[in-house]
Amino acid sequence: MPRNPQKSFLTLSLIPFLLAYTLISFDSSLFLQLLKYPQCQTLTMPESVESEPFISSSSDDCQHHMKKQCDSRNYIVRFYHYKEAEDHWNYLQDNLKLKGWQWIERKNPAVRFPTDFGLVAIDESVKQFLLEKFMELNLVKDVSLDLSYQRIVLEEKSEKIGAFANGKKRPGKIFTAMSFSEGQSYAEANTSKLKISWNRHILMQASPLIFVFSHALWSKGITGAKVKMAIFDTGIRAGHLHFRNIKERTNWTNEDTLNDNVGHGTFVAGVIAGQDEECLGFAPDTEIYVFRVFTDEQVSYTSWFLDAFNYAIATNMDVLNLSIGGPDYLDLPFVEKVWELTANNIIMVSAVGNDGPLYGTLNNPADQSDVIGVGAIDYSDHVASFSSRGMSTWEIPHGYGRVKPDLVAYGYEIMGSKISTGCKRLSGTSVSSPVVAGIVCLLVSIVPENKRKGILNPASIKQALVEGATKLSGPNLYEQGAGRVNLLESYEILKSYKPRASIFPSVLDYTDCPYSWPFCRQPLYAGAMPVIFNATILNGMGVIGYVEGPPTWHPSNHEGNLLSIRFTYSGVIWPWSGYLALHMQIKEEGAQFSGEIEGNITVKIYSPPAVGEKSRRSNTCVLHLKLQVIPTPPRSLRILWDQFHSIKYPPGYIPIDSFDVRNNLLDWHGDHLHTNFHSLFDMLRDAGYYIETLGSPLTCFDANQYGTLLLVDLEDEYFPEEIKKLRDDVTNSGLGVAVFADWYNVDAMVKMRYFDGNTHSWWTPVTGGANIPALNDLLATFGIAFGDKILNGDFVLSSKQNLYASGTDILKFPRGGYLHSFPFLDRSQSTATQNVILPGMSKIDSPILGLLEVGGGRIAVYGDSNCLDSSHMVADCYWLLKKILDFTSRNEKDPVLFSHSVRQNTPLYVDNNKLPSRRTDVNFSMYSSVVGKELICERDSRFEVWGTKGYNLPAREKNRRLPAYLFNDLGMLISNSAQKNGDSFENKYWSSFYNDDIDMPLASHWFVPAIVAIIGLMLLFWRMQQRGRRRRRSSSGAMEKGQMPKGQRQGRLVRRQ
Repeated sequence: MPRNPQKSFLTLSLIPFLLAYTLISFDSSLFLQLLKYPQCQTLTMPESVESEPFISSSSDDCQHHMKKQCDSRNYIVRFYHYKEAEDHWNYLQDNLKLKGWQWIERKNPAVRFPTDFGLVAIDESVKQFLLEKFMELNLVKDVSLDLSYQRIVLEEKSEKIGAFANGKKRPGKIFTAMSFSEGQSYAEANTSKLKISWNRHILMQASPLIFVFSHALWSKGITGAKVKMAIFDTGIRAGHLHFRNIKERTNWTNEDTLNDNVGHGTFVAGVIAGQDEECLGFAPDTEIYVFRVFTDEQVSYTSWFLDAFNYAIATNMDVLNLSIGGPDYLDLPFVEKVWELTANNIIMVSAVGNDGPLYGTLNNPADQSDVIGVGAIDYSDHVASFSSRGMSTWEIPHGYGRVKPDLVAYGYEIMGSKISTGCKRLSGTSVSSPVVAGIVCLLVSIVPENKRKGILNPASIKQALVEGATKLSGPNLYEQGAGRVNLLESYEILKSYKPRASIFPSVLDYTDCPYSWPFCRQPLYAGAMPVIFNATILNGMGVIGYVEGPPTWHPSNHEGNLLSIRFTYSGVIWPWSGYLALHMQIKEEGAQFSGEIEGNITVKIYSPPAVGEKSRRSNTCVLHLKLQVIPTPPRSLRILWDQFHSIKYPPGYIPIDSFDVRNNLLDWHGDHLHTNFHSLFDMLRDAGYYIETLGSPLTCFDANQYGTLLLVDLEDEYFPEEIKKLRDDVTNSGLGVAVFADWYNVDAMVKMRYFDGNTHSWWTPVTGGANIPALNDLLATFGIAFGDKILNGDFVLSSKQNLYASGTDILKFPRGGYLHSFPFLDRSQSTATQNVILPGMSKIDSPILGLLEVGGGRIAVYGDSNCLDSSHMVADCYWLLKKILDFTSRNEKDPVLFSHSVRQNTPLYVDNNKLPSRRTDVNFSMYSSVVGKELICERDSRFEVWGTKGYNLPAREKNRRLPAYLFNDLGMLISNSAQKNGDSFENKYWSSFYNDDIDMPLASHWFVPAIVAIIGLMLLFWRMQQRGRRRRRSSSGAMEKGQMPKGQRQGRLVRRQ
């Protein structure tokens, strides 16, 4: 009888291998969730299912870890077109027949209008899979988390500033603190050695002083009539006696009330349109539209704002006041909706923030060019210490920030309405913002209602405000913008306004100090890095505009030809605004020139014709320059600041440098010489040094031009070409290098993470205060390496008391150098985010300062940068920096620093495997300008190397180095940047195993796939043995009968064919 054909056992043996590969290649986060929490598995079945809507507005905090993992998170799904919400829902249902998501039905007034987004709840267990499926849909623009905002009223003598308190993040997005009420104190970070805190003094003449100009317009019958004013805040109670023209109150929160139970929204409305004689508003006849976007707990979500913004657009608001903000300018749904709002001719006024007196602390959306960003002053015309300062930080590291705030207004002890009756005083930029909003209402009411939209727009109003503002004596342009708002001057400008474009600021004058700081502090000279000035183009001719031809430099005299200018600018000016950046260098023939260069930059702007017009609108804008030029300083006085390797928040959790700072955990001030290092910049200039900024890789500067390369608080990696070039620059070109590092400890970073209940995600630091593993790679060729201790304490050096705040130690240092050690407590042994001394902790001597001569150059390393950073400086170490620069730039050796007693006769050395290791659970390429990126000299470098890889390097080519985040047995660590083959199979293969949870055991990634693969291998080996035995038995039997085995006969026949 014929035998039934048998299936190949080899094929069956391969099944386990295929299964193992599938498990490995499958989304790791999804696999781990299913493995760890099987009760979540029912949500992963990819079968057709009808997604039923449920009504919800926000995600609540999880009460249990398992609940956190299985709980859903709310996501904003943005579409390319406006449609009814039901149409969007039906589209998703028809094209995404999967479980694990639900449409959230939003019950608010915007339901009457088409929308461009939907809110969906996505189960955490299938998040990555579903997000990819959403993004594959043709009509879906993007998907993002529904972030939340929160504001907190500061309590008397409280350190609870902003989103962080006692070293922990409050629920909600990073936010601006609300205004301060009378009798309260407020505390703020210091820029010197003194913490500021004081009680308010009642100023009885507050209202008459503020409204003296308003009366002049009131007497003309200009009171804000028929202006639709949207107030986005905490609401207003019904029937409030201070308001005679409340047109509508809407609620956008998940609370069932329209009333203000906080008091802030009522106060803001009172400043704008209150009619009580004790606390009069600017425009009492303005039509008030109340948008309650904050709960009684002062929490709000991005989705609430998106709906409220859409409603404001649909109902044709004229002006909108938003007295909130935060540093996250990468919340794209929010940012882009603000653009859309202003593009629809709604004039937005917003507070720049209460994070002063620190620089680089502007809040979004006030930092956007299309928004009127308002700072605060007191009644002495001094910029309020709490008022946030510029510049904007979007453009860092390659560019330079824009001028903000746009202007300032009174924001100190302003009178406004209480919740139910009476008046009170508040201070803050959230108070100065409605001051300007009230003024805008008056200005808008100047123009007849039927002509307003044709004349008035966000650009024309801002032009009238900044051109009419009064420049204050003392503050610089990044503190006061154009100056104090001047209602009457702006009124005169608007009376005769014709649509036009202009540049703000319209003048850059190096002789006007301190207003033109920092430009007026350092003249131009030949051979320097380009000085970048970033101006804003305001286009009152139309919501969209274009630059007609490149800008042109028109020198006023022959010396002006020594100035070389290149321009970068907006290709499309939208909405209502764009940028014009000047990159200025002095030509080599001006190396000995001393004097002034003056002239004008002109740029022609045009917009499409308005309704009823046949020809396009055009206008030539002028920016006046008056520059100071000096002969090129000697090399020993020139310092280069590395900006390129600094990483800031957003987009990642970049932690603060000092653990003693409890009210802010994020490093978000830019780490620029003109933001949180502005005091350092001024000190160096006072000391006679000239300091330039490099926002490109280290291959993009000529080391022969500089005495010292200054590396302070750097978080990024380094290209291999940078490491090689720095070695050559030091040993062969005599370059000095000064490094100020900071703490780095993986265990500490793990302890610093927290679960944010609003975004339902873990926040873990991307790196430490500095990226020590990267710095160690850079310094390895010199035999220098930092450790991972977190040292705190006082020490005396050169008869001076010094503070070491969360700094690191030095683990490797070569023989012949000078190494200073002092006794400190090591906080890496305690709870990282708490200033706690554990029992048994004692001070141990730790090396923190090293000085070394290498070839023709010199290197100095110090383990702490807090003493240079204005953000959280307790005591500066400027004296030490000066001594270090004396050595690195001029080889002048201080007898104390170079004492024979600290000379290293033997090298300080540890094995490389004991050096700090990189994070294992972070895809660093998401935040880095190096990892996975191309090495290229950007437009902040010298003109001759723009677009190249740098000096003495071959032409541009793609840098292929990718992160090698391999797990080891402890889940701790990793290959360093010395691994050049980043595009290897291993990197691509292992990258499938990134996971946000550093505590996730390694076995959970590999156990099941490994077991399946081993079983398959054993089955295959067993089957091969069995087949071998049968062949031997068959062969021996055939030989006995004189026959050839069947398999061999068939094999020979096949070979003949």
